[in-house]
Amino acid sequence: MKVTIRQEKGATPEVSVLYDDLTPEVERVIDYLKGSTLTLTGKAGEETVVVKASAILYIESVDDKTFAYTRDKVVKLSYSLAALGEMLADIRFIRCSKSMILNIDKIESLKSLPSNRIDATMKGGEHILISRTYAADLRRRLRGGGSYA
Repeated sequence: MKVTIRQEKGATPEVSVLYDDLTPEVERVIDYLKGSTLTLTGKAGEETVVVKASAILYIESVDDKTFAYTRDKVVKLSYSLAALGEMLADIRFIRCSKSMILNIDKIESLKSLPSNRIDATMKGGEHILISRTYAADLRRRLRGGGSYA
């Protein structure tokens, strides 16, 4: 893949992706670019905050409340997990259990467990258990197939 980067005074930032075939490599670049611009608004304590999707480690639903976890904060979101799954479907997020979506780009390591489950260690050190229902889907996505959330 050829990469061209050019700085011009007064230019409006623009990214173009030119490709012949939509390979998994090209698809990952496109997913990354989409994810780097998507933001979610929520509450961190009493403060309203904007968090980039690319900064989120995982999203969890607990007692009908949805939280996004980054390395340094927890943000309460007003979206349902199902709605977030749809919003994040085109970027590198994947459902890992009935109550959780995780950012594939924030996985540090994976360990196979009995009963076809996976222990994902996130870049922040958290361990996320991927249920057997979603483990095969994660393996397929990591090999470059299919949509994400």
